[in-house]
Amino acid sequence: MSPRAVDSAAGDSAPEGRRIVFWRHGRTEWNARGLFQGQEDIALDDLGRQQAAQAAYELKHLSPSLIVSSDLERARDTAAALCVATGMPVSTDARFRETYAGRWQGLAFAEIGRRFPQDQQAWHAGDPRVAAGGGESRLDVGERMKAGALEAVAAIEPGHTVVVVSHGGAIRAGVAALMGIPPELWGSLAGVANCHWSVLEELNPSLSTVVPRWQLTEHNVGLASMPSTPLEG
Repeated sequence: MSPRAVDSAAGDSAPEGRRIVFWRHGRTEWNARGLFQGQEDIALDDLGRQQAAQAAYELKHLSPSLIVSSDLERARDTAAALCVATGMPVSTDARFRETYAGRWQGLAFAEIGRRFPQDQQAWHAGDPRVAAGGGESRLDVGERMKAGALEAVAAIEPGHTVVVVSHGGAIRAGVAALMGIPPELWGSLAGVANCHWSVLEELNPSLSTVVPRWQLTEHNVGLASMPSTPLEG
């Protein structure tokens, strides 16, 4: 099967363009309880492992040439399902971790709103400069996600695909940064649910001299059987 045997949404990307698939990890117990995980190393729950296996069966048809995962357990175990489905090895990169959320980590979203009302309101309004719990801002996360993704893309051939297994908030920030969306508009991009994915395809690769240009051809795509879950944290 060719690397582009499964087409994404119709767009202006060229067949020789490379593709980045950002895939969020499966559900964890903390997701189910509505807790902000951040960089706490939480394992998948039983449903999360099932989600990963089901989604991997679909994503294998994209014939990834490279699979890179956040080094947090929930992402690594999700990536392992795609390794089983494709036979491709998985490498890890800490730049694909979720937002470091400082004092917010381990708290319910409602509790964050009670204890940190101003910062929480700005965060949920999409202000990319707010440091979550005194930790990272979305701008911080977007910068490291972009750097990691561009390094991964540079390692694959034209027309090939890299799957980056990451986290809801990190994926949104990474997509926005790669596309060059103005920071004040980052909040207009929806988050990504558990085990859903987003796809960026390279535009006019023959004209790209230094930094690739990207088109968002799919966003927050997943199987209909997957329940709704918090979009970040």
